[in-house]
Amino acid sequence: MAKKPAANPRPAEAKRAPRTEVSATDQITESITGAIVERRLMPGTRLVEQQIADVFSVSRTIVRQALNQLSRDRLVTLEPARGAFVAMPSIDEARQVFQVRRLVEGGMVRQLAAQVSDAQIAELRMHLKEERQAVVRSDVPGRTRLLADFHVVLARLLGNEVLAEMIADLLSRSQLIALMYQSGHSAEHSQAEHVDIVEALARRDGRAASRLMEQHITSVERNLQLDPRTPDLAAVLRRRA
Repeated sequence: MAKKPAANPRPAEAKRAPRTEVSATDQITESITGAIVERRLMPGTRLVEQQIADVFSVSRTIVRQALNQLSRDRLVTLEPARGAFVAMPSIDEARQVFQVRRLVEGGMVRQLAAQVSDAQIAELRMHLKEERQAVVRSDVPGRTRLLADFHVVLARLLGNEVLAEMIADLLSRSQLIALMYQSGHSAEHSQAEHVDIVEALARRDGRAASRLMEQHITSVERNLQLDPRTPDLAAVLRRRA
């Protein structure tokens, strides 16, 4: 009779296993997304399943689940017989991403201005301070992450996690686009524009905050090389004397 309870751990372990797998999948997804946002993974990089499995000490099945999720988020491209690659957004996709960001984030800060609290303004100013410190010390991964997080923080201050997740996805795709099309928008410029947005929010000026956000996103887009010059083929191929 005393030995019967010994059977209990097996069902409990079976119940825990799916949660462990989900956690591992999320960990891989977040790690790859973070590497993209911080510009440590370049567009077109091949993501080898076995290497990722070895890094995280998981099965290739779990890695495949993470890559499938990243594919749905448009951060990874899955190619039959070739494998997984960090996505390479097209120019049309790049323009669409920034168009969506202007529409969504312009309305987001307008709404936030109508309800933001003094405590939330203080939180935003603390974030701006961290951004500035990262810019001054030339912490490229840190400042890149903080400058992107600023937009997600704004969404979370509205208490809307769905919106925050949407903004995070758009920001990740924006980072890929910036990597591909050589953004000339400096971190210093972005940080200064964030300061202006927060000051408009502090004044509860929704119209100004919305205008500044749209200008900020447009400025980032304009500094991308989305209109590459078509080379003169004859000049390129002509032999030099």
